[in-house]
Amino acid sequence: MSTRHTYDLGVIGNCAYLALIRQDTSVQWLCWPRFDSSFVFGSLLDTRKGGEFSIKPAEDAAFNTRQYYLENTNVLCTEVESAEGRYRVTDFAPRFAQYDRNYKPLMFIRKLEPLEGLPRVRVVCEPVADYGQQQLTRRRSSNHIAFLGMEEEMRLTTDIPLTYILEQEGFVLTETRYLVLTYGAPLEAALHSTAEEFLRKTVQYWQRWVKSTSIGNFYQTQVIRSALALKLHQYEDTGAIIAATTTSLPEAPGSTRNWDYRFCWMRDTYYILTAFNNIGHFEEMERYFHYIANISTKVRDKYQPLYSISGAAQLTEQELPLEGYLGNKPVRIGNDAYTHIQNDVYGQVLVALLPLYVDRRFVGAERADSEKMMYEALRLIKETMDMPDAGLWEFRHIAQYHCYTYLFHWAGAHAARKVARYLGNTEIELMAEELTRIAAGKIEECYDAQRGVYTNAIGSPHLDASGLQLILMGYLDPNSERARTHLRELEKELKTPEGLFYRYRHPDDFGTPETTFLICSFWYVEALACVGRLDDAAREFEKLLGYTNHLGLLSEDVDAKTGSQWGNFPQAYSHVGLVNAAYRIAKRLDRPNFV
Repeated sequence: MSTRHTYDLGVIGNCAYLALIRQDTSVQWLCWPRFDSSFVFGSLLDTRKGGEFSIKPAEDAAFNTRQYYLENTNVLCTEVESAEGRYRVTDFAPRFAQYDRNYKPLMFIRKLEPLEGLPRVRVVCEPVADYGQQQLTRRRSSNHIAFLGMEEEMRLTTDIPLTYILEQEGFVLTETRYLVLTYGAPLEAALHSTAEEFLRKTVQYWQRWVKSTSIGNFYQTQVIRSALALKLHQYEDTGAIIAATTTSLPEAPGSTRNWDYRFCWMRDTYYILTAFNNIGHFEEMERYFHYIANISTKVRDKYQPLYSISGAAQLTEQELPLEGYLGNKPVRIGNDAYTHIQNDVYGQVLVALLPLYVDRRFVGAERADSEKMMYEALRLIKETMDMPDAGLWEFRHIAQYHCYTYLFHWAGAHAARKVARYLGNTEIELMAEELTRIAAGKIEECYDAQRGVYTNAIGSPHLDASGLQLILMGYLDPNSERARTHLRELEKELKTPEGLFYRYRHPDDFGTPETTFLICSFWYVEALACVGRLDDAAREFEKLLGYTNHLGLLSEDVDAKTGSQWGNFPQAYSHVGLVNAAYRIAKRLDRPNFV
């Protein structure tokens, strides 16, 4: 068996920025001032141009590390042990309530503590700008180093002698030290007491957040970690939720399927909102609703498949002169998928709007423009009903009449019909009723009666894991023989012996997919639970937990043969899948303490 590749990384963040920290303490990825800005540390994609921020043993001898989160938080600890001693680096992004708001500065705090012996450490801090194309100039002050050349000043404030950092000299760690890196507003307060207070308040914030979630006993620890990871991917300023922290980590080595995932995909809306609803987190749902509503007011002719975190529409794809993750090129920023026709988005928006009406926590004012949005989405469904599209998986040069698109036409119109009835809007109700019927007819055109399965598109023989959603969205009655047969056929063609699921097995623009897509595996688990195969669902769910990294974090793709993690990381969508699958099983189990 080949060596298993996992991302040796932990994620921290505060809903204003995200950072990835390796087990050797190096910051492999940190973009400032936004999720989709240039990295200031990006050695994940280029070991020479990516800059460095690390706290390693001064002697270049071997050392061991252990990385873990403080329980129920996004505060990351890395313990390092060498021949000279042992020390701990605690990394966190401050986040806590202050003056009736969440305090979430562009501030990265590293606490450095000696644990045993007399460890000698070397601190390197060399940020870069413009994706490694620009070196920053340094200015030394009495207690900080300023890095100049970006729009705003970056500053490292520390009680470590600046000479040791500037000259990258090793020193003996005899007492606790602090490093605070800021972008824009610097740290003006006392270093030690402020860092400790921010750490205490941040730990408290995350632990309270977890306490306020409604999570059953089914693999509770793993669901909590997924919920915490998912929360970090919401850019709180606008409410957008990005697909993943990174760009250009390959879906498989040498595949060139290296995409920028730091954007908000409309097609993920329903699943993400379902996940937050399943863990009882209303605030995140509400923020995301507002982001979607803001985009909806700007839409004229069509929704794009994705938008930036600010709602910007143009996401021009570019290739950067970087070496790539483990040499995998190209490195891309932007994503040309924004130009694609992906017609399931209209149904996604309608299904997402439904809670505005059926959830009594929302009040009337929040529904103000929703009737207009609903009418516009239905109009766009009607206009695109006979139009081929790129589909869920965003084929770049293949347009088909996709079953999944018609499923969301059906689900969106179905949701609109309920809402229209609730509002007493007969015009919208009749329009929605007609579109529900037409969409159902189109879905039935995808049915292969000989095999008893719905194919991926009208006239196509190929199967696609998105067909699992016919069961999950309630189009197929989960108690029916048709649903069970459909699921068995998808299993036969797309499931690996290890329980993983391919998106599809037929060639696309880049050849035949080499890795399985983790969200599809979680959809499979949900479908098993839906059709009443609960023991199978629980067993397959447990298998999937084996594909996390050392911290319980999930990538986008998994190589079925080696169990290797590939694709962008951490992948919010995979964590959404875990949360929703666990919820579906827990709900069906009459044994709450199953595990």
